[in-house]
Amino acid sequence: MNVLTGYIVKEVLKGSIIAMLLLVTLFNLFTFSDELKNLGHAHYGMEQILKFLALTTPTLFYEVIPTSALLGSLAVVVGMANNREILAMRAAGLSTAWIIRRIMLAGVFMLTLSVLVGEFIAPSMERDAQLLKSTALNDKVAMRSKYGMWLREGNNFINVRNILDDGSLSDVRIYRIDDHHNLEQITDADHARFLGDRHWELENVRHSLFSPQRITADFVPEETWQSGIDSDLLKVAVVSADNQSLYDLYTYINFLKQNNQKSQRYEVAFWSRLVNPLVTFVMLLVSAPLVIGIGRGSSTGERILVGIVIGELFDAVDKMVGHAGLIYDLNPVLVAILPSSLVLCVALYALRKSG
Repeated sequence: MNVLTGYIVKEVLKGSIIAMLLLVTLFNLFTFSDELKNLGHAHYGMEQILKFLALTTPTLFYEVIPTSALLGSLAVVVGMANNREILAMRAAGLSTAWIIRRIMLAGVFMLTLSVLVGEFIAPSMERDAQLLKSTALNDKVAMRSKYGMWLREGNNFINVRNILDDGSLSDVRIYRIDDHHNLEQITDADHARFLGDRHWELENVRHSLFSPQRITADFVPEETWQSGIDSDLLKVAVVSADNQSLYDLYTYINFLKQNNQKSQRYEVAFWSRLVNPLVTFVMLLVSAPLVIGIGRGSSTGERILVGIVIGELFDAVDKMVGHAGLIYDLNPVLVAILPSSLVLCVALYALRKSG
């Protein structure tokens, strides 16, 4: 039985990886087509587009793993069914439950891959990708460090420690140097809000002016700062909540709560990310009734098409529930587990009906 177990697991994994590569290639082609619209803007050339695609590919891998598991297992197990391999297994005394458990065993390897890519590779590369694109299109130099976001605009070096959920900034420092690379002025503001049309409103502003003879300082409660840097460029310092690691989300949720700010969007993302690897098992379970017990007279193409529809419906329902949860302030845990729970119930019901 160990040989048969290894055979089923290997074939399901092979089919899932092929499906994953096809999906990632397809989505990358769509992204490449979209990025070509920005070709030639500022410093955004073909080299930057190809780098952007390479850096966003791990995120795509992470996102398509559940659907790949469904399509890959469908293709492989349908092939086994058409070659009478499933029939031979059952004739040899192996139950449907035994076959399903072996299919699910492949999910352990898919889950491990999902966690490794989603937690340790994709978030940092996605951040680098968005930073590369934004700085190239905005013709600005930007860098992330443990001291926040650093940007350069002409002779000004801007350091932003915190980017708030509404796009405003806190703890902003602007260092201006002269043509001889000497520090000329430091502007320190507690808060900055983007007004549009290249203007920011700074609050609680402290100026320090440096000259060979002396250093002078002054304070103004509010002033306008003109800059070509907009809030979209600065937002890349914080990757979209859906693309952050569990640790980063947990840390940021605590930060928001300590500062009495709304954290629900990040809580939903945290629990969704926690549940997402388990969705792979759900999708593998969905493939079983589509092959073993439902529509025995249907073709391979029809069953795979049903699998694609199920995968797309799941994705749509997941997004709808997520948005509804944010709008109506629903429990983040419920929002995260509801879509996969519904699919799991449908799959278990279908298995029970198939006998």
